[in-house]
Amino acid sequence: MALTFRDGVYACIPTLLGYIGIGIAAGVVGNSANLSVLEITLLAAIVYAGAAQFIIAGLMLVATPISAIIFAVFLVNSRHFLMSMAIAPTFRRYSFIQNINIGSLLTDETFAVAINAITNKIPVNAVWMQGLNITAYIAWILSCFIGALIGQWLPNPAMFGLDYALVAMFIGLVYLQFIGDKSKSMKNRIIVMLTVAIMLIFLMRFVSPELSILISTFSGCFMGLAMERDA
Repeated sequence: MALTFRDGVYACIPTLLGYIGIGIAAGVVGNSANLSVLEITLLAAIVYAGAAQFIIAGLMLVATPISAIIFAVFLVNSRHFLMSMAIAPTFRRYSFIQNINIGSLLTDETFAVAINAITNKIPVNAVWMQGLNITAYIAWILSCFIGALIGQWLPNPAMFGLDYALVAMFIGLVYLQFIGDKSKSMKNRIIVMLTVAIMLIFLMRFVSPELSILISTFSGCFMGLAMERDA
């Protein structure tokens, strides 16, 4: 039986706590950067990227030129090229417009849910993916809006640890991927993670954090491919 849009909505539910927590944090931080509730909500709807929204708020506080902000956001979101390429073969049979819709709303969380389903041989389809993506998109916008409202009464978001919300989410995603993907051996997954971590620590001494993340991710991908070929 083919998966439905509703199945995609249900698949997104376990990730909603992450969206709500980080979205509220992004809204609060955006408010501390002197953005209005409308501006924060539009940022969530148009940019739709948690890490990027935190970066934009931080850079605006120090009056960074718009060109530098655009470049920083591009670098930190360039990982989406890798995520899109990873799931693209599954949706090859669908139209170009459908693939644009799927890729445009792909996030770290929806990618983690989708790639876990794909590796476990669940027959995902475009309708299911749209249910997953759209649910996450709506939850994110509403959470940022609520965070923007709350931020008007919080003078210092760091006091509540809200700046750590994004880090906590990624730790959770790594853990879920670590225990959920049964298609790779534990040894190979540990080696790939160590490759990324070591490369990241080394590269951050010489290049920007955003570029370090991108290069480290590519290194992990190449290591994974090399081990697959040797297996």
